[in-house]
Amino acid sequence: MKSLIDNARSFAATHVADPRNTAAFEALRAGQSPEALFITCSDSRVVPALITGARPGELFELRTAGNVVPEYQAPLPQGEAATIEYAVSVLGVRDVVVCGHSHCGAVGALVRGEDLSSVPAVRDWLEHAVDPEGAVRTVAPATPDVAEAVQAHVLAQVERLRAYPCIARRIADGSLTLHAWYYEVHTGTVTAHAPTTGADLRPAGVRPAFVPL
Repeated sequence: MKSLIDNARSFAATHVADPRNTAAFEALRAGQSPEALFITCSDSRVVPALITGARPGELFELRTAGNVVPEYQAPLPQGEAATIEYAVSVLGVRDVVVCGHSHCGAVGALVRGEDLSSVPAVRDWLEHAVDPEGAVRTVAPATPDVAEAVQAHVLAQVERLRAYPCIARRIADGSLTLHAWYYEVHTGTVTAHAPTTGADLRPAGVRPAFVPL
């Protein structure tokens, strides 16, 4: 913890006070206008700003265990739904990225059928991850990084987003694009499924095809 505290103490002096950065940080006083909503896992190995090179004010983030997008359930309050709605309807982001990652403990637990009874909150949350077709459970973990299962899971979450009224409206008028990414934690490689503004990302019976950005 000491190194984190030391960096927090010196951040203003070493970054904000730097003449090359002062104007950019001062502009943040007026508000934010992020380019995209980035939905990813809470995993500490995934750092959105590091991966994308985003500076303060450029990326709105939503992080959940297993980058799960829960089903939209109005009028029940959900922190995840509120974050998505604010980014899309208030901040007006033009892109939403759902980014999964290699060696994902959440997806790995699902495909391996692990006993999560000792962590009931985790178990119940991950039930949100299973799409109606059961794609995550039916994809075999061919490699330790469960890449194919994670990619199928990412596409299922992107499809979940379509049921959010704010997302549906923006897709309908062509002002919002959805993206499905996969990040390999040990190489830094990022691959993506073709972005979409309309059609289903995963045609029936077709496994995901992620290619380098």
